[in-house]
Amino acid sequence: MLVADDHLLVRTAVSELLNTVDGMSVVGQATDGREALDLVEQLRPNVVLMDVTMPAMSGLEATRLLTERHPGLTVLMFSGDVRYSVVQAARAAGATGFLAKGCRGTDLIRAVQRVHSGGSAWPGSA
Repeated sequence: MLVADDHLLVRTAVSELLNTVDGMSVVGQATDGREALDLVEQLRPNVVLMDVTMPAMSGLEATRLLTERHPGLTVLMFSGDVRYSVVQAARAAGATGFLAKGCRGTDLIRAVQRVHSGGSAWPGSA
């Protein structure tokens, strides 16, 4: 798994949480969309947890490019902005799900597990 977020604390905390789960391993962390593109090429993660708003290249643009270049890659968008238009933009970019940054850690873990196993994780889905 790759975690892409421009905030060091968020990247670190999320990575540490996910690394505590059996079967999950964060192989890299990106500070923006451009770095996420590069790290996916280098590290070949199967899931990317991608922030929506980042400098240099947004998570939405990076997701669009990643899902075009790597059809089997799963991207779960993660944002504090949970407006319907943002969730729809994530879906249009090719994301497999969307999670609010205000969620509980258990919700994050379940969403990652769900998308990793071939499901989706959109707001309001069980």
